[in-house]
Amino acid sequence: MNHSVESNKPFKKRNYKPAIIILSVILIGVIGLLSGKRTTEDFDAFDVTILPMMNAIFNSFTFIFLVAALIAIKKKNINAHRKFIYAAFCTTALFLVTYVTYHYLAVSTPFGGEGLIAGIYYFVLITHIILAAAIVPLALTSVARAWNREYDRHRQIVRWTMPLWLYVSFTGVLVYILISPYY
Repeated sequence: MNHSVESNKPFKKRNYKPAIIILSVILIGVIGLLSGKRTTEDFDAFDVTILPMMNAIFNSFTFIFLVAALIAIKKKNINAHRKFIYAAFCTTALFLVTYVTYHYLAVSTPFGGEGLIAGIYYFVLITHIILAAAIVPLALTSVARAWNREYDRHRQIVRWTMPLWLYVSFTGVLVYILISPYY
């Protein structure tokens, strides 16, 4: 394997588990608290309905970066894989900023569709939310195992992380497309 960043110097593994747990609890907790918040104040410094579109854009880029990372690793191009994964983390972080900002500033938008489309929307939304919460510790653990050069353990967890993260980023865009007429 091409692990060009490795050297012959002794390598000391780090324990990322406490940081992963703390970051996961904080992120999921803040998002959970905001989902229950109902503001009655109008925020009019700018049109906050642009933020969900930005969320969808960031999710789109995350999906593209993850597909590119998957292709790169299948071709055994570890350096490209690593860069695409870092890019996916960056666009996910930008998504989180715009998501939290929107849900802090805006009243929740109810879905206005009925019948079959409502069933599809709520199925996609609920699975998206549940799996998005799961992705936080999975993605962080995946990258921590790579940083610790635990490549077998990294491969074991990314078999779950990659398809779930792809699903979450794709369904994030789909949720936006379905609810955007109601903003």
